[in-house]
Amino acid sequence: MLIWLPIIAGLIVLYLPSLVDLFRGVWSTDQQAHGPIVLSIACWLIYRKWPEMWHQSESEPSAPAAGWPIFIFGLILYVIGRSQEILLFEIGSVIWLLAAIVLLMRGSRALKVQWFPLFFMLFMIPLPSAFVDALTMPMKMAVSYVAETILFWFNYPIARTGVILQIGQYKLLVADACAGLHTLFTLEALGLLYLNLVRHDSLFRNVALAIFIVPISFTANVIRVMVLTLITYHFGDEAGQGFLHGFAGMVLFLSALLLIIGVDSLLQMAVRLRVRSNALGDA
Repeated sequence: MLIWLPIIAGLIVLYLPSLVDLFRGVWSTDQQAHGPIVLSIACWLIYRKWPEMWHQSESEPSAPAAGWPIFIFGLILYVIGRSQEILLFEIGSVIWLLAAIVLLMRGSRALKVQWFPLFFMLFMIPLPSAFVDALTMPMKMAVSYVAETILFWFNYPIARTGVILQIGQYKLLVADACAGLHTLFTLEALGLLYLNLVRHDSLFRNVALAIFIVPISFTANVIRVMVLTLITYHFGDEAGQGFLHGFAGMVLFLSALLLIIGVDSLLQMAVRLRVRSNALGDA
């Protein structure tokens, strides 16, 4: 295990300045606050799969033919990203470097075991602002429209102008942190983590749940905006923008998790009915 210490030290030398910049920069904002959580979960997943990786790759040689090109590519990405301040390259390079190190040290079977933690790291990479802005506005418009429609059905005095909701005497701006692309990415990460931890045997169930994560994320965003709107209407603007605004973030993730579990339960029932009908057909 001592051979891993220089590798860990090298990674710390490379990425500690990058992490410091992230914590002082984008990770300190509401939009990118999920970054440290994703990184922590990815590290925990790597640690969790480490014994399995070691066992699976025990009798397999390393793969330098594939490892070195990937390693060099990762270094080039890091140098370009760090020197030009392109976070997509700088932070994304860690995935390539880790994959290359696993190939060089333990071989392709080890990389196969660790593929999900490395894939999960994609959700911590800050996206280009132009790309985020292009997709965030349509999402905020859709969330605002659905929230307004549902509350209007329940006879609340609500109107909408673009992404601004007016309920009673209060006006609320649906911000990027409430219904933006970063929130969707966070909920996607939550859903994929649930899939990985549950590990269903049914391919249909896994694929269907992965597809349903997108509408589940949208629904959870709508619920969050509705909760904030109702809090502001019933308790005032200070309550909506104060402590209860943070609580609405908890509502977002709790509602998404409950929706994921609920959809998963329905899919489980569908799989059981399908198996039962096939068994009756064979009989």
